Amino acid sequence: MDERAALRLLAADLPDAGDDAAVVDDLVVTTDMLHETTDFPAGTTRYTAGWRAVGASLSDVAAMGASATCAVAAYAAVELDETELGDFVRGARDVCEAVGAEYVGGDLDTHREFTTATTAIGHTDDPVRRSGAEPGDLLCVTGELGRSAAAVRLFEAGETDRANDLFRFTPRVAAGVALRGSATAMMDSSDGLARSVHQLAEASDCGFELDFDALPVHDAVEEVAADADDRRDLAAFFGEDFELVFTLPESALADARAATDVPLTVVGSVVEESADAAVVADGEPVPDRGYTHGDE
Repeated sequence: MDERAALRLLAADLPDAGDDAAVVDDLVVTTDMLHETTDFPAGTTRYTAGWRAVGASLSDVAAMGASATCAVAAYAAVELDETELGDFVRGARDVCEAVGAEYVGGDLDTHREFTTATTAIGHTDDPVRRSGAEPGDLLCVTGELGRSAAAVRLFEAGETDRANDLFRFTPRVAAGVALRGSATAMMDSSDGLARSVHQLAEASDCGFELDFDALPVHDAVEEVAADADDRRDLAAFFGEDFELVFTLPESALADARAATDVPLTVVGSVVEESADAAVVADGEPVPDRGYTHGDE
């Protein structure tokens, strides 16, 4: 059973589960667990690991349209090395600082492989959920796609300095807050664009038409992709980019672009729910394929 199947199994007992973060009054809270074998390729520095792990949780806060307040992390490794631990904490503190949050500590343990569990907390009295998309809305993304996919290819090629740089991303907290008044549905792209759109379709009871030609692809993908099909796959299906995927009325697009400090790209539109395919591109079904936690 993969992560999504497990979440569906738990849904009956946890009816509020299903968004990027839980909301209690105006408090937004989320937690993530990452492992060396599945989430940190060989050559990932502990600084990058701290940045990326805490950044993943901050990205979930961003996806709710919330401001980020603080984060904590549980850190476990085969042995507690002073340099590695210090680098991890520096990365965690720096990514928090990048979004106006504070890293406030956590827990330490030993384990058979490097593992970290992170929790981020934010605040909003008007969260953006995954369930508000309406036919006629535009489908948009922040930033560029394929950054993490390119990093993994570069790790495999031994270009670890560039790979680490690409693996560190800035969570879109400011953009999420700016979009809160106009986005009808939103989540982050940690599972990949295609899978995220399928999840939005399921939550909002609608369909989507994707425009693969419109995808904003990171320059590094051009360097590592074998051909055009590989380029599209790295941008649309690989995941772990932590950009925001959201819908909004066409009338709100100009104001949303003016309010955000990162590029917003229209990559499709919301359509009526269809029994044939939830997500299509060029008239063909788009597979529900992307990153699944626990894959090796």
